[in-house]
Amino acid sequence: MTQNPANQAVPHHVAIVMDGNGRWATRRFLPRVAGHKQGVDSLRRCVKACAARGVKVLTVFAFSSENWNRPADEVSGLMDLLAMAVGREVPQLKADGVRLHFVGERRGLSEKVAAGLTQAEAATAQNDRLILNVCFNYGGRWDIAQAAAALAARGEPITELALDRAMALAHVPDPDLMIRTGGEQRISNFLLWQISYSEL
Repeated sequence: MTQNPANQAVPHHVAIVMDGNGRWATRRFLPRVAGHKQGVDSLRRCVKACAARGVKVLTVFAFSSENWNRPADEVSGLMDLLAMAVGREVPQLKADGVRLHFVGERRGLSEKVAAGLTQAEAATAQNDRLILNVCFNYGGRWDIAQAAAALAARGEPITELALDRAMALAHVPDPDLMIRTGGEQRISNFLLWQISYSEL
């Protein structure tokens, strides 16, 4: 008798590097931003699937701190896509019980984009069905450095436990499973601290 997949053990926390979108578009002779739009659609389906299966935390790598080195029109398109997606998706995420966290350095973002992220977090703050961490302008090295800097500024000893508590994802347990969608087999500066014992 075939088991129902929904009844099988599922990971508590899944982390995904959402890459390959630009290559997907290029193979179809489309602008790279079209691939990123397709990525937003894929993420929407993934969020619904995780919530339905009982995954409690989903962390996605949407824009790395290194992505600023991409062509200016692609970066601008990604920023516009983020602003549009946040405005369009938040009402449904709120209705579905999804709590949003945007993880990363916000000082490089425009005032409009940063304000949109804060508003989206506030709108979903009471939800507890699924935590969706969107790593935007994020890098694993940045995360470790900012945690160490925060401890140093407070005069606290820099220990493994203290660093762990100062990380940008300290509000959730470490990922059980990390997935990379584009076919690459590299970590690419994603959650360097948190995936020490994750399945890849």
